[in-house]
Amino acid sequence: MTKVRRRAEGSAIGGRSKFSAAHSAFIFLAAALLLTSCGFHLRGPVTLPFDTIYVQAPPTSFFATRLKRTLSASSRARIVDDPKEAEVTLHVVHEQQEKQILALSGGGRVREYELRYRVSYRLTGPKNKEYTPTSEIVLHQDVTYSDEAVLSKESEEALLYRDMQSNAVQQLMRRLQAAKIKP
Repeated sequence: MTKVRRRAEGSAIGGRSKFSAAHSAFIFLAAALLLTSCGFHLRGPVTLPFDTIYVQAPPTSFFATRLKRTLSASSRARIVDDPKEAEVTLHVVHEQQEKQILALSGGGRVREYELRYRVSYRLTGPKNKEYTPTSEIVLHQDVTYSDEAVLSKESEEALLYRDMQSNAVQQLMRRLQAAKIKP
């Protein structure tokens, strides 16, 4: 009878589940401590040096739409509809997508393109006081091309342009965060 009890108490299922839960909790705690000790923390709201902003851009600008959405979601700055109410005005001067041939095959067919995305902007204050002169964000990406996969390459190109646009928005957010706004 004692042998039967010992087997039931020390069975692989009963004994290991307690050890496994304690072991998992220890590993989780150790990982959490390591992450906090190395300085890792989730990105919180962006602290911008102004409270209100007006974004002046063409109404069809996908960049401006994405920028406004990012400003609303990740900062405390309020986007206003009237430039007179804004502490600063962001002028999206120019936005352009470019495509340049990088390589040709022996038969003269395109083998590789370079995609470029450019955004020019400037930041002004009341009475057109310039805080950031006209600056440009330029991103580029190389992409291969194949005549056999025209549709998939077109959708890949559109996806790459969207990714570059998101990257440009993030770069502009960091630049706005570092802007020196003088009263």
